[in-house]
This record gives sequence, C-alpha cells and structure tokens, in this order.
Amino acid sequence: MFEFKNNETPKDFEYWKTSTFHFCVQDPDIEGLVKKIVEHGGKQRMPIREYYPGEKPYRMCYVEDPFGLIFEIYSHSYELTYSQGAY
Repeated sequence: MFEFKNNETPKDFEYWKTSTFHFCVQDPDIEGLVKKIVEHGGKQRMPIREYYPGEKPYRMCYVEDPFGLIFEIYSHSYELTYSQGAY
C-alpha cells in the first residue's frame, strides 16, 4: 500500500491526492462487488474497464468505500492482466 503526502479529499478523481493508494482486490464478479459497495455507502469512481473487449475477460474498476478510501477491483490477477500480450 502507498500513501501520498498532503492528502486531501478530491472533488474529481485525482488518485495522487487521496490517502492510502493502491489497494486492490480480485473478484471475477466486479459488477456484483461494485453493487454491494454502492449499496453500503461507497461509490463507483469509473465505468468498469475492459482491457480486450470480446477477446479476453480482463476487467477492472476503481471504487471508493464509505470512508473515502479509493481502491481497485480486478477480475483477474495483476500478473495475468499485465503479462506479455495482455495489455
């Protein structure tokens, strides 16, 4: 986990100005997890990104928990998503 100096609550999504950054969880059901986060007071910070639409099922999304911590959800491991030929 990383934390940047001079943290502030961003009006727009500027990850370098938030508190703890780069926390990621892996869940193949990104839509379901995003829905649960939003239902419990969190936010979806971007549309779910598909790396290779129609070719490979690698997806990710930034979300925010009810306390303001922004983190990532990946459908597949980081190593698989960013391996040679995956990006």
